[in-house]
Amino acid sequence: MKVEDFDMFSTLLKQRSGLVLSRDKAYLLESRLMPVARKWNMKGLDELAIAIRTRREEALLRDITEAMTTNESSFYRDQKPFDQFRNVVLPMMLANRGGRRSIRIWSAACSSGQEAYSLAMLLLDEGARLDGWRFEIVGTDLSSEMVEKAKAGIYTQFEVQRGLPITHLVKYFKQIGDKWQLNDKIRQMVSFREYNLLTDLTPLGQFDVVFCRNVLIYFDQPTKGKVLESIAKLMPADGVLYLGGAETVLGITERFKPMDNQRGLYVMNQPAGAQTARAVAG
Repeated sequence: MKVEDFDMFSTLLKQRSGLVLSRDKAYLLESRLMPVARKWNMKGLDELAIAIRTRREEALLRDITEAMTTNESSFYRDQKPFDQFRNVVLPMMLANRGGRRSIRIWSAACSSGQEAYSLAMLLLDEGARLDGWRFEIVGTDLSSEMVEKAKAGIYTQFEVQRGLPITHLVKYFKQIGDKWQLNDKIRQMVSFREYNLLTDLTPLGQFDVVFCRNVLIYFDQPTKGKVLESIAKLMPADGVLYLGGAETVLGITERFKPMDNQRGLYVMNQPAGAQTARAVAG
């Protein structure tokens, strides 16, 4: 691949998705974009690069972006974040939300929906404890293909074997041929929509809990800061943010701080003025 073509592709991807690619990842570009070139009846990446420079057709740009963004997911991925939700975050939210009895949860960059659906199953598992409470789970992803798959809630045998307890497969899924579909009750608990984290997030509304795991690792520092700042604007003072195990807010933003003794969980960092005001009021 020509250096100028790599630079053009990488600039395009950073602008549209935040993904940062170094030149040693040229092989990744080639392997993922060749199917796009074939889909558009082009002989190779040279033709694809020419098409971008001359036509900049939105459908083509979308195919390129979706081909390069990672769509790795599984049910109850890493498990600990879900244990934390059940044992730490949920009790805190139930105590703080007794007046309105509703909680909104966002699964950002949700891929094919397993994280959002895992949360829905976890909430149903709680049974009578949550009677009278309303939960809204919203999943968003850059990829229209992933969003459509998430909405369908249909997964292969391999996908349901990754992290999903057999008891939950029996309880919450029905078999359709050689695949498995989540039942209507679970699917109705979650809504999915196509959304880009680099755009204005305010139309999504406010969220009490935000899962944004294993997303920031693909961004450069300024983009990480921009995304975290946008997320902070959607969250109340006692909101909780989840990041991946290799991610942090330290050195990136002052809007969040780590939750005490809870790896991967972050809470809003209240301004000193606000803390002083509360101390005086108390």
